[in-house]
Amino acid sequence: MARKLPGLKRELDARALYSVAYGEIASSIYFALGVVAARALGFTPLVLLGVGLLFLVVSLSYAEGTAALPETGGAATFVRRAVNDLAGFLTGWALFLDYLIVISLSALFLPHYLSGALQVPALDRNPWDVVVGVCVVLIVALVRAVRRPSLYGVGIVVPALDLLTQLLLVVLGFAYLVTPHALTQGTSLGTDPSWHAIAFALPLAMLAFTGLETVANLAEEARQPGVDLPRSVFGAIATVVTIYVAIAVVAFSAFPGPKTELGTTWIRAPLLGVADRLRGELPGVVGDSLRFYVGVTGALILLAAVTTSISGFTRLAYSLGEHGQLPRSFGRLSRRAHVSPQAIFAAALLSSGIVIGTSFVSDDVAFLASLFSFGVLLAFTAAQLAVIKLRIDEPALARPYRAPFNVRIRGAVIPLPAVVGSIATFAIFVIALATHPAARYAGPVWLACGLVVYVAVRRSRGKGLMEKVTAPDEQPVTSAVTFKRILVPMKLGIIGEEMLATAIKLASEHGAEVQALHVIRVPLEEELYCELIDEEERAEAALAEAKLLGADHGVTVEGATVRARAIGAAICERALEIDADLVVLGSAPRWRRQSRFFSPTVDYVLRRAPCEVLIVAFPQSVLDEELAAT
Repeated sequence: MARKLPGLKRELDARALYSVAYGEIASSIYFALGVVAARALGFTPLVLLGVGLLFLVVSLSYAEGTAALPETGGAATFVRRAVNDLAGFLTGWALFLDYLIVISLSALFLPHYLSGALQVPALDRNPWDVVVGVCVVLIVALVRAVRRPSLYGVGIVVPALDLLTQLLLVVLGFAYLVTPHALTQGTSLGTDPSWHAIAFALPLAMLAFTGLETVANLAEEARQPGVDLPRSVFGAIATVVTIYVAIAVVAFSAFPGPKTELGTTWIRAPLLGVADRLRGELPGVVGDSLRFYVGVTGALILLAAVTTSISGFTRLAYSLGEHGQLPRSFGRLSRRAHVSPQAIFAAALLSSGIVIGTSFVSDDVAFLASLFSFGVLLAFTAAQLAVIKLRIDEPALARPYRAPFNVRIRGAVIPLPAVVGSIATFAIFVIALATHPAARYAGPVWLACGLVVYVAVRRSRGKGLMEKVTAPDEQPVTSAVTFKRILVPMKLGIIGEEMLATAIKLASEHGAEVQALHVIRVPLEEELYCELIDEEERAEAALAEAKLLGADHGVTVEGATVRARAIGAAICERALEIDADLVVLGSAPRWRRQSRFFSPTVDYVLRRAPCEVLIVAFPQSVLDEELAAT
């Protein structure tokens, strides 16, 4: 019996992906600007621009990797496929650290933005910022464990609010604050900042561009990962880099050097500091309203960053758990939370521990940012090298998107952006190890802990450290027959989607083609070929979606629409006409509560079909989801 495709559903279109990508990447400015400014001083806009351009180069490799391997896991998936399971796990383990740091920093900075909005000074200092931060993480985890937030809602509204806030600060800042003198005041490269400070700031600037991995983890939920993901990621990054540089210019005009207040007084709420500075240039009520607005929206955006980073952590855990790199419980989907509850609470407890533990460190923000650079630079370098290796080892791998600017070396087509990007990210990784004690010592300790976990999991499963463990949905169908042509009747709703997914999964494993059939049932009181415009349009849209899903998995899907008085008879006639080897049908749970067990249509096809019939039975909870969605 064939398994269905994984429970993560392809429901994110280009607009939702762009919104999620922008929201994920752009939210980091709320905590990264002050960290970078403390070291780069007046060169912060140039540092952010340079790292942003490097980030764009890295995203080319991510776009190719996610398009070729449209499943959750991001860089860990690329490396596992290109090298082995151990290398993939270590990449994923490094990314776990980054997710935890983003959760921690977002939660830790949130009360500082609230403090400015609500004028509650206690929230702006230890221990109450730590207490509030930990409470935020735990509450988000509890809510996330019982309910899956809609990426369409949260993923579009919050980024729109984020963009509006940042544009507002940029427009007002250029109107009231920006002057050439303010940008250069007290700035002298080599002295203020020193070359060592610039080198120290480069790894920290990677913190300003978090979120690429979270977006890559949505590949398994994108409707057209080969098209929508690259377009969405590139559009979001281009927007973010532009906004970041503009905000940095405004911020340094507000707090000029040489020792800017962005890196001291406002390090935990840099955008609130800009709003507070603008308050002195605006009429009283307007200035106070601006500060309140930036404080509240900053807190909401950071709350969303906590939520989405926990989701990114759990999706990565799901991928590692499926491939025997974490305990099995992490690779199981919960119908209520949609991800592993164990992964949710692991993310919450570890990040809460980081928030509490680093509160005893003198420069906790710089410590966490340094540690973040260790994980992200390691993952970025590994991801780009994996894309290059896949080009060499698997040249025939379907790549709906290919990174541009390729050169042929010994018969292999190598993407230059991946070569340049891997060299650049590794160079900054070396700089991070040389200049940041947190990256030099705590980073390797984290990897060593992960290696202990990996060895324990592999031994408990009786698997080798380098052995490739196949996810359940990747395991081939054990069957004595080979299907060449699979017929799947189209049906609206969740059951119909799963029927189609099962047919495509079988077809990909057997090298078969899928024939999608949409039957328009015409009542007896109507002429068989009467005008049914709405039904025809629905049929056309359903078949188009089926072809796109098939293309995403390398399966040819042909579609046909027929009119009939009885759906079962039309299915059997079509199966005979195309010489189908298999018909895939779904069984709704409501029929199993009756004596007949199957619906009349399924019962008819079982009795009359000229080929084998596969019945995919769904539990009552699936029907409940379908009813709740309508």
